[in-house]
Amino acid sequence: MFERYGEKMRARSAAILVSLDTRLDRILKLWLIFAGLIAACRIAFSAHPAGGAPISAFTSYMLAVVAPFASTLAALYWFRDGDLQPQPSTRLAQFGRWKDLSLRDAKRHPLYGSSGIMVSLLVGMMLNVPVRVAEYFAAMPPIPAVAPSWLSALHFAMTFDVVVFSSLYMIAFVAALRRVPLFPRLLGAIWACDLAMQVATAKLVVAAGPLPPAVSHALASMLEGNVKKVLISAGLWLPYLLLSKRVNVTYRHRVPA
Repeated sequence: MFERYGEKMRARSAAILVSLDTRLDRILKLWLIFAGLIAACRIAFSAHPAGGAPISAFTSYMLAVVAPFASTLAALYWFRDGDLQPQPSTRLAQFGRWKDLSLRDAKRHPLYGSSGIMVSLLVGMMLNVPVRVAEYFAAMPPIPAVAPSWLSALHFAMTFDVVVFSSLYMIAFVAALRRVPLFPRLLGAIWACDLAMQVATAKLVVAAGPLPPAVSHALASMLEGNVKKVLISAGLWLPYLLLSKRVNVTYRHRVPA
């Protein structure tokens, strides 16, 4: 029974992987349509001064929508031959005893590929983008042309956060999908930068001036929630990235010695 269940799950993960790979262009187009419509509605139904929404509102929302789309296209070009890229000269994952394989032998191994549990990580990285952008739309309404310094700083920090990290997570998604050897350390670096960004946001906004108590409390709760999400993701997936046989065969071209 367990073997039959395992085969069923492997077949399902393989089907999801094929769908992600072959329908990625459709997913990107749907993202532009729906995210663009949500951004337009957010601007249209927000309160504006007599002159209408400032250009910064259109620019920041446009960047939030377009950045993950553009970064995905760029990553698909950069990693078009991702599995052929050389292994890093220095190994950071030193846990366990391993035997190196050639690329040819690694591709022949039954565990080679991004299926199995890896599909859950791929889907998680992709879903992180709409969640992050939706949180940005909800938390950051269009600000007026003349705004308090703390609000301008908060707007800049949150826009920078959503643009950069939605792009980076999609680049990591493509790297995993294309079996790029640097994928595990790339994702680890993104997690570390994501944590640092939450701290930097708090310091930048606080330094810009005294915050209203309600804003200060909401900002602290949001940043704490972001830190917890990153720590939970890293705690769940880092051991897998270090010790999984599939990850080591696919991205590091090695098997247990």
